[in-house]
Amino acid sequence: MPPLGAVFFEKMQSFKGRDILDINDFSKDELLYVLNAAKEFDPEFVKSKRSNYTLAQGKIAALLFFEPSTRTEQSFSSAAQKIGMGIIGFNDPKATSIHKGESFSDTIRIMDSYADVLIIRHPESGSAKKAAEVAQIPVINAGDGPNQHPTQTLLDLYTMMKEAGKLDGITIAFMGDLKYGRTVHALSLALSHFKVKQIFISHSTLKMPDEFLKVLKERGVAFEECDRLPESLEADFLYQTRVQKERFKDLDEYKKVKDKFILDASFKKYLDKGVKLMHPLPRVNEIDPVLDHHPNAIYFKQARNGLYIREALLTLVLGRI
Repeated sequence: MPPLGAVFFEKMQSFKGRDILDINDFSKDELLYVLNAAKEFDPEFVKSKRSNYTLAQGKIAALLFFEPSTRTEQSFSSAAQKIGMGIIGFNDPKATSIHKGESFSDTIRIMDSYADVLIIRHPESGSAKKAAEVAQIPVINAGDGPNQHPTQTLLDLYTMMKEAGKLDGITIAFMGDLKYGRTVHALSLALSHFKVKQIFISHSTLKMPDEFLKVLKERGVAFEECDRLPESLEADFLYQTRVQKERFKDLDEYKKVKDKFILDASFKKYLDKGVKLMHPLPRVNEIDPVLDHHPNAIYFKQARNGLYIREALLTLVLGRI
C-alpha cells in the first residue's frame, strides 16, 4: 500500500471531523480506504516494533458506554492509547449525573467539552445520531441497540479481506439469528458493494428480513436461502451468530429454535475443507470450544482485527493520517 498522507489527502479530508454512525453512509471507495488504512496499524503488514504513539498525543477520547461491553470498549480504549490518546468516560451510567436525572443531551454536551472524539454505546436505536446532533466533535457509534455497529462491520470486512486477500469473488454464508442480528444486516449490505455471493442459513422464524433481501435484489447480489447447513457448503466464510434470547417476546419460541444451529466437533470437516468460521462474539453455546484451535476458526483473530480498524478510524476522524 502506498504511504498514507499526500497520496490520499483528498480522501483523508473527507474523514477529518466526520461522524461514524452508520455503515450505509460509506461508499465502496470509503470502505476500501478505511480497510487499507487499518493495514498501517496491523503487525502483519507493518514492522511490529513501529510505534504510532505520537499520532494523536494530546488528544482525548471519551468512551461513553451506557451498556456493558467487553470487546468494543476495551479495543477502543486500547486503540486510543496505542496512538497516544488519553481516555475519559464511563461504563456505568449509575456512576454519573444521569442517575440524578441529567438528560442524555446534557451529558453529551458536557463530555463534548472535555474530549476530541466521543465513542458511544447505548441500548436505544438512534442514540448515536442524537449525540452527533448535539456534539461539536466527531461521534463514533460503538453500537446503538439493534440498529448499527459500524466498527464491527468494518472489522468483519477487514478480516475477510485479510484472510482471502480480496473481497470481490468470495462467498459468505450467514447462519443463526438472521432476523434480529444487526451484525448480519449491516455486513450483508456492506458486502453488496462487492461481487460477493451470500448464503443465508436459518430457521424459518429467524430468516433474513425481506427489506434486506429486497436491497440485495436491487443491487444484483447473488444470494440463496437454506433452512439447514448444506452437506457440501461452497463458501469461503461461515458467519455464525447467536440466537438472541433478549429479542424474543415469547420464551417458548426461543426455546424451540435456540439449539437449531449449533456447531460442534462435526463442523471440523468444513474447516478442513477451507471454510473459515467467523463470529461477532460473544458466543453462548453456538460454537463448541473444541473448534477453537483449528486454524480456520478465526473468530478470535476477527476480534483482534477490531483494534487495527479502530486505531485507523480514530486517526482518520482526527485528521492525523
